[in-house]
Amino acid sequence: MNSNATMLSHPAALTPRRGRDYIARHGETVFNAAGRLQGEHPHTPLTRAGFAQADEMGRVLRQKLGSKPALTLWASPTGRALQTLAVIAEHLELDWHAAKTDSRLVEIGTGDWAGRYYADLAAEGQKVVDRATGLLHPAPNGEQYPAIAARVSGWLADTDGDPGDRLVIMHGVSSRVLRGVMTGGADLPGYGAPALPGLPQGSIVSIARGVETLVHRGAGHALA
Repeated sequence: MNSNATMLSHPAALTPRRGRDYIARHGETVFNAAGRLQGEHPHTPLTRAGFAQADEMGRVLRQKLGSKPALTLWASPTGRALQTLAVIAEHLELDWHAAKTDSRLVEIGTGDWAGRYYADLAAEGQKVVDRATGLLHPAPNGEQYPAIAARVSGWLADTDGDPGDRLVIMHGVSSRVLRGVMTGGADLPGYGAPALPGLPQGSIVSIARGVETLVHRGAGHALA
């Protein structure tokens, strides 16, 4: 992480918010458990393990923030993110219905690979996962990383006026790019966008003034 870097291509990183941003990755889904690429798929339900991960995130945040904290709730509009948020909001005694959603928080678009099994793509000779970074290679007709950085940067700019702290529930790859933008990370070679190291499902970080702190490391395992 390079919290002091200046990135002209991602201006949202240059004006960090005053409040803390808790960025969380949703719990494990049926697609994760089956080894399928879910990308921007609108609804892939949580597994029992996924609900347990969301429950643990709620307990951790309740211990840290107390009941009914002054926290703006944000989520990707996908079912898995909203299910995760529902469990966390119950722990915090916050109104899930007050949460805001934005399509710019969705996962990387997986194009022709959407819904495909990782194993089947590997058997066809496709390079799906970059083992050096843990990121997904862009799929044919899929989303490129500069586009992810642009949309999450747009969301940051448009929501800069949110008061105080907030909680954002999103996804494996897109959250890595968001975190990279928020901390002023340098673009990864070959990707054209910043991305911080990946974290398992059910993980939470806090970003304040461009500096990231790990709040909770989840028990998940899937790459994206």
